[in-house]
Amino acid sequence: MNVMNTPSLLSVVFVGGGSAVGAVARYSLGKVISRVNNSTFPWGTWIINMLGTLLLGLVFQEFVVVHHNPSWWLILGTGFCGGFTTFSTMALETVQLLRTRLVLGLIYLSTSLAVGLILAWMTTLWL
Repeated sequence: MNVMNTPSLLSVVFVGGGSAVGAVARYSLGKVISRVNNSTFPWGTWIINMLGTLLLGLVFQEFVVVHHNPSWWLILGTGFCGGFTTFSTMALETVQLLRTRLVLGLIYLSTSLAVGLILAWMTTLWL
């Protein structure tokens, strides 16, 4: 049975469990960053998204090189990294910044995309 292509209760549990852990990790790290961050720039979301992108790229590359059980991809890639990163928060924060601090909003959006793409590309070179 290929859990990647066949929707099943077990695959839903794997994705849901990984997502729950990823979301809790995002929330916890976001709280830590917000305690030390005194900036208008949304460093918490930015750092979390960059870490998540890097981690997802590494997990993906690991699965390309070593053919692990696909269940682990559901847990780590789709689940944890999907729950850890947050495109919707980045989009909302970008809109808010564009309304109040246009240049900062453009910097946030452009660095989120550029650094994220660079990190994802860099993982293809590591493994």
